[in-house]
Amino acid sequence: MLEKQAAVDFTHNDREPGLAGSAQVSGKALAFATRIFSTVSDCWTLTKPEVNFLIALTTFTGFYLGHARQPGRFPFSLLACTLFGTLLVASGTGTLNQYIERRFDAQMRRTARRPLATGHLRASIGLALGIALAALGSIFLAAKVSVLASALGLFTLSSYLLIYTPLKRKSPVCTLIGAIPGAMPALIGWAAASGHLSTEAWLLFGILFLWQFPHFMAIAWMYRDDYLRAGYRVLPMAGRQCAFVNWMTVLPLLVLIPLTLFPAFFGSADVIYALGTLFVGSIFLYHGSVLALQKSNQHARRLLLASIIYLPVVFALLIANSK
Repeated sequence: MLEKQAAVDFTHNDREPGLAGSAQVSGKALAFATRIFSTVSDCWTLTKPEVNFLIALTTFTGFYLGHARQPGRFPFSLLACTLFGTLLVASGTGTLNQYIERRFDAQMRRTARRPLATGHLRASIGLALGIALAALGSIFLAAKVSVLASALGLFTLSSYLLIYTPLKRKSPVCTLIGAIPGAMPALIGWAAASGHLSTEAWLLFGILFLWQFPHFMAIAWMYRDDYLRAGYRVLPMAGRQCAFVNWMTVLPLLVLIPLTLFPAFFGSADVIYALGTLFVGSIFLYHGSVLALQKSNQHARRLLLASIIYLPVVFALLIANSK
């Protein structure tokens, strides 16, 4: 009986090290897979996918309108290459921006959880990723789309990172400068489709350029304390903040509405386009005027929502009218 029990104990003890080793290997594999998933997730966050959606929409609109008067079938493969290359450049730009501003992002509530701000992702990884994405996107655009599209992409990246980003800590003029690279995706799409930049392309650029002022003023007012805490001077000092927000919100809107009506004035757009753009423009102007008259986060939030709705509607009307 004792011999049988000893044999059982011996067999049990002989298997324990193997089971423990297997569990240890499985635990290491799980931990490694978790780290890889976490790193990939952080890298994806760095590319600012929510911003890239708007960039893709803008680039598509520019491409579609740029091809509207071109002969032949719609070049879907060229569109795909244009979107892919532009989004690579945009992702690289967004990543490098977060690398440059990581210490300041850590001081703002709305950006404090970004991977580089928290230190969850090493800064060197963010730098390498940003450079790789931007370089790959620029090369891809030059090789598969056109040199003009690639040059416009590089201009967008350099003006955003080298001028707009450092200027945010120095002067509210940064809003004016930042609106230039913000409107460039429309030109990239147009240049990719047509090979040149026409008057209509610059009209689309102007619409995007002006749209950004009330859009950003809503954000700047909602997070003014955050920006001040991190040392960003996107708004003037307290005594001039209200007047600055008023001018930078209402004046661009007053120019934006007639600018969107230009195609109708010159006979290249129908009545539906004119009425549609006038309607959404009036709503946009209304919410901008309300914020100008009464400053509150609630009114700023409504203006932000109006700006988000306005742009896709105008794009849809432009595309529908181009047919």
